[in-house]
Amino acid sequence: MMSRFPRLRTLCLRTGLALLNLCIAAWIAWMLLPKPELYPPGTAFSAQVFDRDGRLLHLAITPDGKFRIPARFDAIGDSIIRSTLEMEDRAFYSHIGVDFKAVVRAAWGTISGQRLGGGSTLTMQYARLRWDIKTRSASGKVEQMFRAIQIERHYGKREILEAYFTLAPYGGNVEGIEAAAKIWCGKPSSELTLREAAALTVIPQSPAARSPRNNGHAARSAYARLMTRLTGESDALGNDFRLGPGSVPRMVPHLARRLAPTAVSKTNIELNRQVVLEQSIADFLGRWHSRGLRNAAAILVHAPTREVRACVGSARFFDERIQGQVDGLAARRSPGSALKPFVYALALEQGLIHPRTLLDDMPRRFGTYNPENSDRGFLGPVGAAEALRRSRNVPAVELAARLASPDLDGFLRRSGVQFEKPPGEYGLSIALGGGEVTLEELARLYCMLAADGESRPLSYASGIQQAPYEGPRLSAAARVLTLDALRDAGPVGVPSGLSWKTGTSHGFRDAWACGVQGDWVLCVWLGHFDGKPMPGLFARDTAAPLLFQTVQRLGLRARSSVRPPEIVDATVCVDSGCIAGPHCPNRTRCAFIAGVSPIAECDVHRSVDGIVREFWPAHRLEQFRRASLPRGGAPVVQGGTPPRIVSPVPALTYVVRAADAAGNAIPLEAEAGAGTRQIHWFEGRRFLGMSEPARPLLWRPAPGRWTLQAIDDAGRTAQVTIQVSAER
Repeated sequence: MMSRFPRLRTLCLRTGLALLNLCIAAWIAWMLLPKPELYPPGTAFSAQVFDRDGRLLHLAITPDGKFRIPARFDAIGDSIIRSTLEMEDRAFYSHIGVDFKAVVRAAWGTISGQRLGGGSTLTMQYARLRWDIKTRSASGKVEQMFRAIQIERHYGKREILEAYFTLAPYGGNVEGIEAAAKIWCGKPSSELTLREAAALTVIPQSPAARSPRNNGHAARSAYARLMTRLTGESDALGNDFRLGPGSVPRMVPHLARRLAPTAVSKTNIELNRQVVLEQSIADFLGRWHSRGLRNAAAILVHAPTREVRACVGSARFFDERIQGQVDGLAARRSPGSALKPFVYALALEQGLIHPRTLLDDMPRRFGTYNPENSDRGFLGPVGAAEALRRSRNVPAVELAARLASPDLDGFLRRSGVQFEKPPGEYGLSIALGGGEVTLEELARLYCMLAADGESRPLSYASGIQQAPYEGPRLSAAARVLTLDALRDAGPVGVPSGLSWKTGTSHGFRDAWACGVQGDWVLCVWLGHFDGKPMPGLFARDTAAPLLFQTVQRLGLRARSSVRPPEIVDATVCVDSGCIAGPHCPNRTRCAFIAGVSPIAECDVHRSVDGIVREFWPAHRLEQFRRASLPRGGAPVVQGGTPPRIVSPVPALTYVVRAADAAGNAIPLEAEAGAGTRQIHWFEGRRFLGMSEPARPLLWRPAPGRWTLQAIDDAGRTAQVTIQVSAER
């Protein structure tokens, strides 16, 4: 009997040593487990675009076709963690990746035919997702368990939860709890209620069948059981509760496309204003669809900060019929008359005009350029502010021809407009939309008028700044007087205090409207990206109503502003626009820029034998006659003003073509003093001919440099030197 104890002791000793060796081997194996990457190689995440208050505007799809947002443990809602661990892995914090007790229990259930629960832990489920393991086979199950232990060896429980809640499938192409919460519930996971969390928790077990897009029929019983376990009582509404139908935030898609593919960007967009802008465009196009309007773009900018608070690149991003993925904010189109305010602002700043300076609205040629008004008519002499409000083409081109240091082309380029052609190629047509601009560039220009006169880039978000420009600065006085001229309450529906301007491109291809209301600039475009014309649809009838409607819906309000001290008021003659003289019968108040604006006393109204008569220059009388506005004339007055040559223009180079003799004619035209009947034209000592004031004399020169003289019938002289070149 005693001889048997040594053998028992030996057996126990050997067994203990074997177990010790096994533990040492297991520990060595545990320590030698290689560290795997926690996420599959190339895992991509959806770009997210937030508004200025942190509300999600846009959730982009990943290159592999998923909506996937990385989860952060601190941001995951307690309710979703609680419900997930209750359903999937109550012992999550106590096992090493495999819950061996649960594995044995599950195996016995399979053998005995009883439902004793599954053996998978949350880590094992993540391992299956991470390595795409097929777990229906024994070898797949073993690999799943090994990978789970490998993960637990190198990563903490918080990291594992983050990984699971990043890749877990939640129906359709939605992966991860954050994407699921935002798409199915419209909120982040931290704001999920217990019922919402439970409804989402049951999806990963069978994502195809339990997807909310399937109305949740397959998930209801699982949801009800889980709620019973979570609350300790049957959920009375369990069978009726459903998640939402799912709505992916897809606002500002064009802006989102500009951002880095995996970026999380907080923009300057305001969600509420963005919704209003998009709805306003949709409503307007719905009413105008039968008239041929299909697409629109718009941008709202807070002028003092240049922050873009709402923008629409096209009416429907995914509509191929309207080429909706083209970004209308960056597309180059002809702006029509939308640039005219800057012609007038520069003319005010350079002392060429004041708001009531008379401009010529009559047929004119500028070299080979022959501008016309959109109504094919002419108003005759018209005040500068009225000419801008009524968008008269000829006065705008005449002013543009007189601008210098800078001219309009130079001003626009230095203010950030990226014209496709080099300087000088557009000529005077640039004032009427001869060069193409973007909606962003227009908004930036109008921000100069609305705010500080500086050329500063627009700001969509931090890190998305456009390049700064060393542009000219518009003076406060020029800006104020230009905005005053643009306040036209004539059309129905114009919001109070709105300064606005429209532009219609040649061929009715584009309709623009830009408005300044207080600190806000709103610019809209209507048309088609393929250039399809919209015959007869003027911007004043289309883009302007959209502008007015949107300004009102956005609740933009005018603000009172203090006029700069350099603006002074003076009494002017209503008829001539000059400082009122003692005999002017009609007077009004007009704003001037002190020391800059042209100031001359009216010499039109004079007293002759006690009777006030009008003494208009001949070219003005001709304009009145053509406009069917007859005025009285007077004989020549000695010592009056000399003629002024208006054509040719010294700033231009005239090109002659050898094969086109008729087209080589340059009109010689001059304005003359009151009573002048004839203008005598000379080139050097060579007599060229005679013409009536405001009537051109055609001259066909050879290439060279020519000095021309215009002498009126009172002997008063004007002179100009021009360059004529041969066509290359």
